[in-house]
Amino acid sequence: MSIRTTRTQVTFKAPFTLPELRGLQPAGTYEVDTDEECIEGNEHTVYLRVATVLQVHSLRSTRFVTIDPAGLKEALERDAATGYNGN
Repeated sequence: MSIRTTRTQVTFKAPFTLPELRGLQPAGTYEVDTDEECIEGNEHTVYLRVATVLQVHSLRSTRFVTIDPAGLKEALERDAATGYNGN
């Protein structure tokens, strides 16, 4: 079994919430790691997502929180719809 990890960044312009996190999270840029398992077939190789992890930084530590990618997408869509520019 082979696992690949892809790291991306997401930026929230306004404070946001996710079901997996307690309370309101500050606006900012967050790193997201997506782990996918390689499944090799006769003709195709397919990658199946097995985990999505959001890195939440604080003054003293970094937490790695497994999140639902659909919930992250919804939170980003809500953020974009607010038109919040940080002022």
